[in-house]
Amino acid sequence: MERQALETEQKALEINLDDRIYGTFAEIGAGQEVARYFFQVGAAAGTIAKTMSAYDKVYSDKIYGTEASGRYVCESRLYKMLDHEYDLMTSRLQNERPGCNFFVFADTISAINFQKTIKGNGWMGIRFQLDPEGEPNEIVLHVKMLDNDNKLQQQAIGILGVNLLYACYHYHEDAEVMLQSLMDNLHGRIAIDLVRINGVNFQNLDNRWLSLMLVKHGLSDVAMFGPDGRNIHASEFLYKKQVLVVRGSYRPTTVVNLDMIKSSYNQFRNKEGVDPRNTFMLTEITLDNLCKGGELDEQDFLDRVEILCALGQTVIVSNCGQHQKLITYLSDYRITKLGIVMGVRQILDIINRKYAENSDGNLLTGFGELFSRNVTIYVYPAMQEGSEELMTGKNLPVPKGITFLYKHLMDSKQIVDIEKFNVDNLHVYSKTVLQMLQAGESGWEKMVPERVAEIIKEKCLFGFPCERLEFEY
Repeated sequence: MERQALETEQKALEINLDDRIYGTFAEIGAGQEVARYFFQVGAAAGTIAKTMSAYDKVYSDKIYGTEASGRYVCESRLYKMLDHEYDLMTSRLQNERPGCNFFVFADTISAINFQKTIKGNGWMGIRFQLDPEGEPNEIVLHVKMLDNDNKLQQQAIGILGVNLLYACYHYHEDAEVMLQSLMDNLHGRIAIDLVRINGVNFQNLDNRWLSLMLVKHGLSDVAMFGPDGRNIHASEFLYKKQVLVVRGSYRPTTVVNLDMIKSSYNQFRNKEGVDPRNTFMLTEITLDNLCKGGELDEQDFLDRVEILCALGQTVIVSNCGQHQKLITYLSDYRITKLGIVMGVRQILDIINRKYAENSDGNLLTGFGELFSRNVTIYVYPAMQEGSEELMTGKNLPVPKGITFLYKHLMDSKQIVDIEKFNVDNLHVYSKTVLQMLQAGESGWEKMVPERVAEIIKEKCLFGFPCERLEFEY
């Protein structure tokens, strides 16, 4: 869908002049920033049934109930607001305005404070009808504000809210355009790191694909979803956890990938200072890896994550090729210990690239950014090409100019080898498995976990030739 980016005021006025759209605004935390735009452009009586801002916490609790976490800027608060206000809207006005598409917009926002100890973030959502007689749809998102000023952050929230409401009624037929339009007049001012879209008009939309689109279009460097395919946010489940991230291609998930996941997680959980009860593991696929063959193949991504979800994995899709962005992102949630697992060849590629970028003598600065003291890099071995000798972190052929620096990183245990791994699996390569299954050859099933082989055949993933097999039967 082609579209022309509109000014915020024009979007708000178009909504106000559409007498089929009618609803409520409920905003807590950073004020009535979204509703203000609709009031300022005029004709707001055609759109707004009610606006409210329960700024006092006790007053807010009396309306929406208390939160078990004690927090107000959180996912559960937003859903309580949407539930409460939509029920009121429909019970009071359904008979009075039979031709209207009702909506409820809600947000709970914490803008940057005077001391600048709070960076600014929040939850925003809308429940809306596209048919006066139909069931509602729902869009929920998490936003991080990037402006370093309270007033500018509030302004950005107002613009984003207008963009969201406009997208629901003007771009709902194209979810990718909907996402892109959220950034109209906001580039560089916000990051959106979670979007969920559900409802009767979006039944065929895979929300994992939405996470990919957030990263692809630069709305965020990081997005996550759980084993059930539901997009999730770090603030709701990773706060103060000890986290291990296992990076891989998973194209498809082989016995090597599964061994890497299990062996690294066991080693991480048994590390001194790590509480096994407070650990969490994530599997990560980077945009660089997804685009290795050229352009981004969205179906290939969905095939990879279909298997990871079936194996019970929580997945990160990121634009964090050298992992510094990921470390920065997770640091906002006070991760107490962070481990990142990579294959030995991935580590070597990153080191060589960083060495080339800093050949002018800024090696300490460059590698200081790469290997933070708060992060442990776990190295999974590989067979050296044309040899039965293992390549590990200890014998990694790093450039001579950083031999002593690399030794220091090993001695200080910022880089550690994974100790207990299955050497018998190291002859298995994802590329070989992929070629075999696409060609319809036998034998690849032994190179992947049994459950993975079943899913690939059942759902015809990665180009598995199901049609030909059906014909042969």
